[in-house]
Amino acid sequence: MHLAGTVLVGEAFEPLEGRVVVSDGAIDRIEAEPVESDDVILPAFVNAHTHIGDSIAKEAGEGLSLDELVAPPDGLKHRLLRSASREETVAAMARTLRYMESTGTGTFLEFREGGVDGVAALRDAVAGEGVAFGERAIDPVVFGRDDPDVLAVADGYGASGARDADFDSVRAKTREAGKLFGIHAGERDADDINPAMDLDPDFLVHMVHAEPIHLDRLADRGTPVVVCPRSNLVTHVGVPPIRELAKRTTVALGTDNVMLDSPSMFREMEFAAKLADLPARDVLRMATVHGAEIAGLNRGVIAPGADADLLVLDGDSDNLSGARDLVRAIVRRAGAADVSRVVIGGVAVAPSRD
Repeated sequence: MHLAGTVLVGEAFEPLEGRVVVSDGAIDRIEAEPVESDDVILPAFVNAHTHIGDSIAKEAGEGLSLDELVAPPDGLKHRLLRSASREETVAAMARTLRYMESTGTGTFLEFREGGVDGVAALRDAVAGEGVAFGERAIDPVVFGRDDPDVLAVADGYGASGARDADFDSVRAKTREAGKLFGIHAGERDADDINPAMDLDPDFLVHMVHAEPIHLDRLADRGTPVVVCPRSNLVTHVGVPPIRELAKRTTVALGTDNVMLDSPSMFREMEFAAKLADLPARDVLRMATVHGAEIAGLNRGVIAPGADADLLVLDGDSDNLSGARDLVRAIVRRAGAADVSRVVIGGVAVAPSRD
């Protein structure tokens, strides 16, 4: 397979007219040459924090506080998940996965409720929705929850927050298993940030209420942070200090609960870029390579040897035509209507609009 157009190469996303040549699921080479194509080729997105089980309850719980919405064990989302059948949950997740694919996401880091059964349900949703487009499907990195035994089937453990339980034991088991440990911190207030950091997590999620002492600890330890600014705004907890976090550590973007927001990385990028007034390339890295780095993946960048997870946009769409700064236009204005093709592992998984 080869894709022709303007290629955004490397972590700097330098535009290059030419082709990306794909072989055996990886990027073989990038060829600079004149091409007759208005397409723009960039890495597929890495959505670094999701809860897609919430797909059964989109826009539920208007006016509820964060704890009333999502706090375990009896927040609204948990009650709705318990009341839904497995078939309903799997079907709802599969539809969300199709939407994520169609909007350019190739990988997502999922905090999956329900222990071993919850992880199995997500795997079933991925397998089922993959049939719609071909042999490959969107590729999750699954962080199980609710039961330490979930480490046998998950890629890591995703803790709800240091105030919810004592996670010392499960952190030790995660380390022994050689898997990743992520934890929510600083979403409602600052009280659980230091206890979360004391667990030496592989990454933190939210950090809305990070204070100078926490920012210093991040800089010292190099702990990555995933921010979800649209979700934080919806739950009225504030918005993360993205600029300050980015000065200290690796920052990635996630869309959080499907209950609250669509899992569109286009929308998350635009909101984050305008909220934090960061350079567009910094934000695009947050939506691609930074999430991949957190999960230890070889993707999120167009470079020889990287996984061929690619997003192709129509650079001559009514929305993108005339853009003077292509990367800025992608971050601040591109959307689902501009997507012409999505490739995961070298295979087109979303239909081309050619």
